[in-house]
Amino acid sequence: MLNEYIIPVAVFAVTGLTSGVLLTAASKIFEVKTDERTEKISEILPQANCGSCGYAGCADYADAIISKGEKTNLCRPGGTETAKKISEITGSDAGEVTETYAAVLCRGDCSAADTKYVFAGIHSCASVKRYYAGNSTCAYGCAGYGDCAAVCGYNAVSIENSVAHIDPELCRGCGSCAKVCPKGLIALIPRSKGYTVLCSSRDNGKATKLACKNGCIGCRMCEKACKHEAVTVTDFHASIDPSKCTGCGSCAEKCPVGAIRKINCTE
Repeated sequence: MLNEYIIPVAVFAVTGLTSGVLLTAASKIFEVKTDERTEKISEILPQANCGSCGYAGCADYADAIISKGEKTNLCRPGGTETAKKISEITGSDAGEVTETYAAVLCRGDCSAADTKYVFAGIHSCASVKRYYAGNSTCAYGCAGYGDCAAVCGYNAVSIENSVAHIDPELCRGCGSCAKVCPKGLIALIPRSKGYTVLCSSRDNGKATKLACKNGCIGCRMCEKACKHEAVTVTDFHASIDPSKCTGCGSCAEKCPVGAIRKINCTE
């Protein structure tokens, strides 16, 4: 009886108690003390872990602020208010946060572009792009399978008529959607400006017109209409410099295909 039950139980209990004491002692000896400000900053950050600050996640950014003296205004989803709260903890200048929102640079929906073939593979933009750059007649257009919507943590992205749309009111400018778009159609745009070219085609005017009714044909009418030199046309494609655009809308009025739109929620 003693050998069969009591001794094994006693050995097990002593071993467990010894291990517990050793682990407790080790945790005290090798404890890595962290600056309490790092935890406070981490709690303030939105925990989106989007990487828009340049770090892998909110915790890494919080640590960089304290340990490396990183700027406090790098969190785009958090905006200016978050930067101010962080600066109150660190005692540094908050600076300004350039608030941005994501925009899909494509208007090639079902009414504008045709379908080349029926895709029966994995329902994702990355998957369909592997086959002739997608099943739309425009090789540069939005695939519309919603890879961007799947990663958006703010429910700002939706698919309408086979093209992704981003609600500027809900978008926090984290850029997660832009990272997964296999065609690079999503851009982060400053909220202070209003007009954007919603086309990414790099074909010439004739080819673009055949592929999509709403595509930029590089006619230069927008470039000529802009009095602020904000619009340039290169390789049959117009682009607008946000730093020069005043939001007057003269470029959009002249665009014959409606490729230039004002989509800013702040105006």
